[in-house]
Amino acid sequence: MSIAPTLPLSPDELSEAEAALLAAPDSEYMSAGQLDFFRQRLRAERDALLQSAHDTTQHLHEFERTPDPSDRASLEEDHSLELRVRDRERKHLHTIDEALVRIDDGTYGWCEFTGDPIGIARLLARPTATLSLEAQELHERKRKMRGR
Repeated sequence: MSIAPTLPLSPDELSEAEAALLAAPDSEYMSAGQLDFFRQRLRAERDALLQSAHDTTQHLHEFERTPDPSDRASLEEDHSLELRVRDRERKHLHTIDEALVRIDDGTYGWCEFTGDPIGIARLLARPTATLSLEAQELHERKRKMRGR
């Protein structure tokens, strides 16, 4: 079975490390070095999300007094939007933590549905992926048929 890239990535979108991962032979799939690469990437993404949440908290604590009702409404809408974005990021933190657990327990990079490799290219595009591209497409088709 080939573990060739499943998503097209242009050369200028690849770092040297990413290019090396894509060029690695199938026998190195989810080797210690590859797992370490994804662990570092996931931790960096997690740290960035936590910093963003901290910045939002600091920003929301800054009280901006404005007598104009329109300005106040605009400010409240901005805060509401910012909180919705942070809520999405909070949910994403959970998927990052789950991916880090999968790295530790040896299931990272393998499709939950089929047990086949997810593929380096897909993991580079979406490091929290739990399904291969084919399984994800099947899942989405079934979900669409059920109307959800």
